[in-house]
Amino acid sequence: MQYPKFLEKGNIIGITAPSQGVGDDIESFEKSLHTLKKEGYQIKETKSVRNKGMASASGKIRAQEFDSLITEKNVKIIMCASGGDFLVEMLPFVNWQHIKENPKWIMGYSDPTYLLYIITTKLDIATIYGCNAGSFDQTNLHECLKNNLKILSGNIVRQDSFSYYQKDWLENSDGYHLTEKVYWETINKEVDITGRIIGGCLDCLKDLIGTSYDYTKEFIEKYKKDGIIWYFDIFEPSAEVVYRTLFQMREAGWFKYIKGIIVGRVAFPKHFNENFTYQEALKRMFPELPIIFNADIGHIPPKMTIINGSIAHITCKNGKGAIIQHL
Repeated sequence: MQYPKFLEKGNIIGITAPSQGVGDDIESFEKSLHTLKKEGYQIKETKSVRNKGMASASGKIRAQEFDSLITEKNVKIIMCASGGDFLVEMLPFVNWQHIKENPKWIMGYSDPTYLLYIITTKLDIATIYGCNAGSFDQTNLHECLKNNLKILSGNIVRQDSFSYYQKDWLENSDGYHLTEKVYWETINKEVDITGRIIGGCLDCLKDLIGTSYDYTKEFIEKYKKDGIIWYFDIFEPSAEVVYRTLFQMREAGWFKYIKGIIVGRVAFPKHFNENFTYQEALKRMFPELPIIFNADIGHIPPKMTIINGSIAHITCKNGKGAIIQHL
């Protein structure tokens, strides 16, 4: 696994919009940039970052703008501006060879999963499922955001489960509204596992199964001695859809060397059969596997920073958990 160079003070952070642009959230985005500059970093944006619409530009233009940051030697890390729904449109135009020749950290979450997952599984370059560029818009940064910046600078901190989380989906607010008690739920057994971690937004991962961008089997074969830990961020699929997605992944060979699963809080939970929950979907598919549900991963803050391709040691007991990652 290739781990790019970490950020140093004065380095340039490149920001591009492989999915949506920041659109109407300019004020929040500017706050985030102010935070990053205050931390000692410079910023370079590509042209489409502030665009509105379902996508920041055509797929070809988005790929070209991303490539311009990949090949710009002075840019040390690339952050995705936002999530969205249509990053897939740029995949046919991505210059994978340029990424291989110019490895650097690429970070985002949600729709950027497509890009991060392919880069790690196809090119064997670690990527970061953490924050999009507009996430640092708080006057007083939450611990999870501080951890994210520490990790970007090479301080791979231990991340412990937080005390409270934000129940509702809120935007344009200065700080999280933490009202609900965090409880990491273990399914089947207590969790104490170590393995190579990979995953992302399940809504996106399901679209890659069996496509020309699916290098999962090659990746897990390469790291079968480590064993694979999967993490999933579920945005909106119902419990039934999650179960069928896991079935498809299993039948496609994705879970051959699996050691455990960690799943974040679901952003928009729903199920059509009141007796069939997300927990039931996981237990029905993996009746003996160590599984954590409702972890601090994904869309509902606070959230942990996951390094795709790293070795992760994950523990969970009595509702509390921790992730320690090694490069």
